[in-house]
Amino acid sequence: MDAIWTGGPIWLVGCGNMAGAMLERWLEVGLDPEQVTVVRPSGRAAGEGVRVLTDLPEGEAPGLVLLGVKPQKLDEVAPALAPRLGAETVLVSILAGVELETLRTRFPAPRAIVRAMPNTPVRLGKGVVNLHGDAGAGTRQAVTAVMASLGVAEWFEDEASFALAGHLTGAGPAFLFRFIDALADAAERLGLEPGQARRLATAMVEGAGALAGASDEPPAELARRVASPGGTTEAGLRVLDEGEALRALMLRTLDASRRRGLEMAASARSDG
Repeated sequence: MDAIWTGGPIWLVGCGNMAGAMLERWLEVGLDPEQVTVVRPSGRAAGEGVRVLTDLPEGEAPGLVLLGVKPQKLDEVAPALAPRLGAETVLVSILAGVELETLRTRFPAPRAIVRAMPNTPVRLGKGVVNLHGDAGAGTRQAVTAVMASLGVAEWFEDEASFALAGHLTGAGPAFLFRFIDALADAAERLGLEPGQARRLATAMVEGAGALAGASDEPPAELARRVASPGGTTEAGLRVLDEGEALRALMLRTLDASRRRGLEMAASARSDG
């Protein structure tokens, strides 16, 4: 198996749910745990063979830093971390709402700074990782290889488009989980046993998602193919389509996420 990263030591500064899911997947597909250092105040273990420290390691320079602390902790971490990063260090931030220019002001040394927005299915290698940043072609290729082991990796030249895509794919799983829960709840209220309703709703979404991913046809056409004229599916679709209710709901949902992201970005800029 080819090495996932050949550019030197990897530091994970912060290792919460998302960074932890990324690390689990990387280790699963062959990343050498001796290559990795996790820095977290708790000192809690982060994977078999992975070094965990409560402070930054001494006497070494990282090749790749994954910045995974909470966005509001950025200015607590940056003063100690910034002097440890060299020009060749690749800094990858998964901090939601923290813009590239904000990162550049805190970390002036690295030539390559990349924003990454993964989503939770990365743990299964079924995720999406949106990418944007200052990086040359070779660094982009290396970062793409690392992130592609988590699922689909896609670059954006425009930071606004990157941010919007992040709300779609990053927050999207939570929206979908709510849909699964609501659909199962509806089936339960109409008579199915709760556990059975949840299992069937979850399996249905998994299969339908796989079908949509494998098809060249747009989802709207796939829905049309399922719905026989005058049939039961068409009756249900009429409820979703009435007054474009579902589309309007999704627009409000995604826009609320987008607007909160803009607020977080403004806060991160002003905090510096």
